[in-house]
Amino acid sequence: MNEAEFLASQTVPLIDDSTIDWSTVRRARYSFYQRFYYEYPGPIHDLKQRLIIIPAERFGIQHIRDHYLVFDPTPILKRESTDKFGNRVIELEVNQVDQGVSFEVGMLIESDTQFENHVSIAPDLAAYFLQQTPLTASDSSIYAVAAQLTAKSTTTYDLAQRISQWVFQVMHYQSGVTTVATTAGEVLTLRQGLCQDYAHLMLALCRAAQLPARYVSGHLLGKGGSHAWVEVFLVMEHGLEPVAFDPTNNRRPHPGYITVAVGRDYRDVAPTSGSFLAPYRGRLTIYKRAGVTLVEYSDGTTIQS
Repeated sequence: MNEAEFLASQTVPLIDDSTIDWSTVRRARYSFYQRFYYEYPGPIHDLKQRLIIIPAERFGIQHIRDHYLVFDPTPILKRESTDKFGNRVIELEVNQVDQGVSFEVGMLIESDTQFENHVSIAPDLAAYFLQQTPLTASDSSIYAVAAQLTAKSTTTYDLAQRISQWVFQVMHYQSGVTTVATTAGEVLTLRQGLCQDYAHLMLALCRAAQLPARYVSGHLLGKGGSHAWVEVFLVMEHGLEPVAFDPTNNRRPHPGYITVAVGRDYRDVAPTSGSFLAPYRGRLTIYKRAGVTLVEYSDGTTIQS
């Protein structure tokens, strides 16, 4: 798929996701377009940009069928690699930008619940996801809540679910009160924030309760911006496997969740980061169009836009 082909596909109407019964969806296909635009008051030099905006080829039941990525201006250097978490990382270098720089990504994504992809991790890697980070460090209040929830739980799954539900109940979704640098301890004091704050607080509680867990960055269809949730590693049939929880919405994620990257916290999976030389800062605007173009239910019923 090239850019022209994908942009032509954007004229296809999307299925109203509010009409989808995700609990009975067997397969779904999505069209996804996102544009990042940094605007500057004047020229900037030596831009080094890091992007984590395209998922790995496969993640769980999710498969990237095709994608394209366009940069303006054209970089003098482009590198693509896979980090230690399995994320697709793109690094760019541009000598000079006169006024603005844009990154456009188009993707065709498919999720198939029949796809068996049991991902287990070794105990030493699980221990890595038990380690605290600056954004998920536990304090006495977090340890106290973790101990209370642990005492009430009968299994590790029950404990993870109780933590997710507790975060949902004590938090109030509110923009403008936190940043991506707000710590879990600060979030617990504020009891307000966005999805990344819910995720960081849940991660801190899980790790304080000795449950290895990781941050998930992605998109929730039907919602405006990006989304964040948590995967807890629990002992399952095939070993230690990730089990997803969304504390912001108090539910288990369904096939309408698109995973982009995983890590210890937001800093590992920030969609855009980098540096440049200039005496001023840039302003970022993001546009996204994403939606479902095909749904196949477990009874064989298929809806296609």
